[in-house]
Amino acid sequence: MLALTGRARLWEPRRLRFRLFSAAGQLATTGRRRILRLARHWPWTCEITAALERLALLPDPG
Repeated sequence: MLALTGRARLWEPRRLRFRLFSAAGQLATTGRRRILRLARHWPWTCEITAALERLALLPDPG
């Protein structure tokens, strides 16, 4: 909820879980990095990627 904006912030927990965990994606391992590739045609890909980018911009708490 911290990184979501707009209508996505109003999603109830059940709907949020459904949209996050049902996203079509593929986990790729390259060297020591893991990359999550989400399908571009998925309806909520833009919201998920934008939220992940905002979370990456937060300062490290430790």
